[in-house]
Amino acid sequence: MFSKQAKASKGPARIEPLPMSQSPVVDPVRKSPPKVASLISPDITIEGGITGDGELQIDGVVRGDVRVGRLTVGETGHVEGSIYAEAVEVRGRIVGSVTAKQVRLYGTSYIDGDITHEQLAMETGAFFQGRSLKFQRPAAPQAQPAAQPLLEAKSAG
Repeated sequence: MFSKQAKASKGPARIEPLPMSQSPVVDPVRKSPPKVASLISPDITIEGGITGDGELQIDGVVRGDVRVGRLTVGETGHVEGSIYAEAVEVRGRIVGSVTAKQVRLYGTSYIDGDITHEQLAMETGAFFQGRSLKFQRPAAPQAQPAAQPLLEAKSAG
């Protein structure tokens, strides 16, 4: 429109087919993007409980119970309350009980409270004061004989 164009040839216009591209196969089960851990930075203090299914890293202070899928307490992190998670890694300080399938205490960790776990690992230098309680898997319920219904007899009279 604003630029000079070369004169078109007087032959019929030729339409070229577009190259066929392979469309990506769509997986019927959509993969969700990887979840990023939530972070409580060193300059944050939370008064109250935290609940969620994801991953949480605490580098600040939490005064309350923490119930998440996976928890990391950083070297500057401090938790005063109970912790419930699938996996817990501690480099900081916890005053309260910890209940998790997997618990790892690094050399800089300080734990004052009971730890209920399936797996517990401690590095040299970790401070732990409390009880280490192994998860007791509930025993398979034993089949009990079915209760027989009581029959009431009515007396005539």
